[in-house]
Amino acid sequence: MSALAFENVSYQYPGENFDIIDGLCFQVEAGSFHCIVGASGCGKSTIFRLTNGLLRPKAGRILVNGTPAAEQRHYCGYMPQRDLLFPWRTVGENLALPLEIRGGCSRAERRELAEAALEDVGLAGFGNKLPGELSGGQRQRAAFARTMLAGSDLLLLDEPFSALDFLTRISMQEWLLAQWEKHKKTILFITHDVEEAVFLSGSVLAAAQTPIRALTEIPVPAGYPRTRSCLARPELVELREELIAMLRGGTEP
Repeated sequence: MSALAFENVSYQYPGENFDIIDGLCFQVEAGSFHCIVGASGCGKSTIFRLTNGLLRPKAGRILVNGTPAAEQRHYCGYMPQRDLLFPWRTVGENLALPLEIRGGCSRAERRELAEAALEDVGLAGFGNKLPGELSGGQRQRAAFARTMLAGSDLLLLDEPFSALDFLTRISMQEWLLAQWEKHKKTILFITHDVEEAVFLSGSVLAAAQTPIRALTEIPVPAGYPRTRSCLARPELVELREELIAMLRGGTEP
């Protein structure tokens, strides 16, 4: 059974005269890691907003573990481009937010779960700090830990590293892969960075045209675990260049 499936999904923004998502069908398997690439403004983030229920499809169905997403609650975790940590709440209080919303946990239990999540992402002892006291990479780790505490097996990460400097970004890519291999969540990751997509993905999902009528699945010829040295392999260099050409030209690879 697929962790996520789009069945002939269409969506049109108010005021537009065309469907940005037009009869889209795709599916991803549980425990997989896919990056979605495409030109800016082509509708990649719309796919996430439809998946997490912020938008409702004009037509079609979205299934999570075989059940319509519209009939479920707390079925996915969503991490946008900015960390969106509330500056007046401590890091620990920020992490506890999804637990507060979901209910069923005492304050002491929320604190304990937040502390465990911080330790898991390498931020043990940071719970009483304010977000402004953390570096960019630390803030993104905290935001990822908060997403994990949503309790969902499906994680939607929308360009989470785009604002980071180059060295912090590659460090976070390696860290994220280690987290994925440890927890085996299903991850969909939007990026404009083709090299990032090749490094992280089991297969890349490419939106070659606007509106998005299909996502072309392109397997990455490299296993896990990975190191950045694999990016120098001829087959991965060739794949990166094919993806760049596709995104420039709006054609299938």
